[in-house]
Amino acid sequence: MIRACFDPPWAVRVEDRAPLTVMLMVRGEAWVVPDDGDRIRLVAGDLAIARGPGAYTCADDPATPPQALILPEGQCAYPDGRLLNGSMDLGVRAWGDRLDGSTVVLIGTYMMEGEISGRLLDALPPLLSLTSDVWQCPLTPLLMDEIGRDEPGQEVVLDRLLDLLVIAALRAWFSRPEAEAPAWYRAMADPVVGRVLRLVQDDPAHPWTVASLAAKAGVSRAGLARRFTDLVGEPPMTYLTGWRLALAADLLRDTDDTIGAIARQVGYGSAFALSSAFKRVYGVSPQEHRTRAA
Repeated sequence: MIRACFDPPWAVRVEDRAPLTVMLMVRGEAWVVPDDGDRIRLVAGDLAIARGPGAYTCADDPATPPQALILPEGQCAYPDGRLLNGSMDLGVRAWGDRLDGSTVVLIGTYMMEGEISGRLLDALPPLLSLTSDVWQCPLTPLLMDEIGRDEPGQEVVLDRLLDLLVIAALRAWFSRPEAEAPAWYRAMADPVVGRVLRLVQDDPAHPWTVASLAAKAGVSRAGLARRFTDLVGEPPMTYLTGWRLALAADLLRDTDDTIGAIARQVGYGSAFALSSAFKRVYGVSPQEHRTRAA
């Protein structure tokens, strides 16, 4: 996460192909202009979320030509391709013209999108904004205080604050009547199906059956199957399988655990059982998935 500080005129072209970027306006105003789609204007207190891999430009005015390019793997360059080589660094997690610039934006970037998070993020438009009149962000003072600290543990703190910021923003976005939240997200509010979803997500390794889930939810097996399918769009066991395999895909990418250990964590009795189910859904073996992710 960084703090971008600018004085007009300024413009930055973003071509990093990051799956998700969060922009929180602290001071001043800015425009976010995607290559495809409508541009949005941000003022202090507003937040924007951009979903990759599409490119976009952030600027004080849509007509301002870019003065810098943000490229994959954290590279920064001039518009002609020459690397900036730190010429716009302003100290601890600060970048731009000057620290007390008239425009300050907090920017957090997720460089990888997991299978679990993708189930929610895929429902988002390529570019969205939440204005300060429809939501209030209590995390801004904490982020501004922490981002300037050059102390042990700063990165961990900022990562967790960024996660909380995204969660709060998505809650606000999906709470709007016109939002197209995923069916399972909406079903979380149902007293029966929501309980079942939480059971499955919290303990995927448990040997769940429709009967055991129905007993936990206090309904009949047939009643749960019908209600779950109506609200989520698929039967309980189909959802459970998808959740287990998505979790396994993320563990394969993010950990060095053996395939057998991951199988046990997500509810499969052996590495062979997980491999068979994984290849049927993803088209590659768990080991191939891990190699490609690396």
